[in-house]
Amino acid sequence: AAVAECRTAGIRPVMITGDHPLTALNIARQLGIVGAEVENPRVVSGTELAAMSVDELEEIVEDVAVYARVSPEHKVKIVEALKDKGHIVAMTGDGVNDAPALKRADIGVAMGLKGTEAAKEAADMVLADDNFATIAAAMKMGRTIYDNLRKAIVFMLPTNGAQGLVIFVAMLVGMNLPITPLQVLWVNLITAVTLSLALSFEPAEPGIMRRRPRDPETSLLDSEAILRILYVSVLIGGATIAVFQYLQMNDASLEVSRTIAVNTLVVGQVFYLFSARFSRVSALRTELFTTNPVSWLCVALMLALQLAFTYLPFMQSAFQTTSVGLLTWAVPLLVGVIVFAAVEVDKLIRRRVG
Repeated sequence: AAVAECRTAGIRPVMITGDHPLTALNIARQLGIVGAEVENPRVVSGTELAAMSVDELEEIVEDVAVYARVSPEHKVKIVEALKDKGHIVAMTGDGVNDAPALKRADIGVAMGLKGTEAAKEAADMVLADDNFATIAAAMKMGRTIYDNLRKAIVFMLPTNGAQGLVIFVAMLVGMNLPITPLQVLWVNLITAVTLSLALSFEPAEPGIMRRRPRDPETSLLDSEAILRILYVSVLIGGATIAVFQYLQMNDASLEVSRTIAVNTLVVGQVFYLFSARFSRVSALRTELFTTNPVSWLCVALMLALQLAFTYLPFMQSAFQTTSVGLLTWAVPLLVGVIVFAAVEVDKLIRRRVG
């Protein structure tokens, strides 16, 4: 099952063994390293490897899944040929004779139970259970960590961008600041300790092991992420400015206008978090409510802090806010729904185009 999962994820397992070619091929077929659809798979022996030049090996290395009767130098030769073809190579082994190839691979993986000290010293990673399935699980976890790191960045930049946009536009046109510097600090503080933390606990997205491997040369933020950062910044920041200006034009006090503006900024970020939890698939799924309870705890904590910011007298005195009616919360909720819908439509379009 682990071999099948690797192949689905675009990772090609290759068997390199000292066993007889027929034995190696039989086991490779049982494990799925050589698919049933391959009628006459080629098994390359150590003797053939010794006679091959580097160029000759590179011509076949992407098509051969089983090498038999190999020596330590042959293993290094295979690893180098795969790397020369642009592949990221993980090499597993347990013996002293595996150490050179473990050292030469991009990621050397030694066996923790039966592995020799030489193999463990040469490796980058040691398997505590000597189980290949653990490697597949580690790759899934690695993809999840990378996803969550990217989600956190794509979440934080628009929220900060929206705040910066509000201040910049207000200064540019000479209007009253919709949010004061102290209120900006408040929003940054509660966002950092609540919403941003929630993304660290996000589990793997559906289909994460059906993706092709990521090119290590690609940027952490691709054009899709940059575009999302820009339009979410404009949506949340623009809505905050619009709400503030509308209230000011209708003779609301500066404290009321700023309080509702800050609430709009915060609620917009909350709704964006719901969508940002799923970078590729729709957030309109049961997993939104079931897979990351920490996110809901963080949202509840943030809303509790924002209610305190709005209604507690000592917070009003510190941040120049004032109590507002319950109906005024409809405005931030509407802005949040618009932000959520915009991101979901964007994801839908990209899934269909992709």
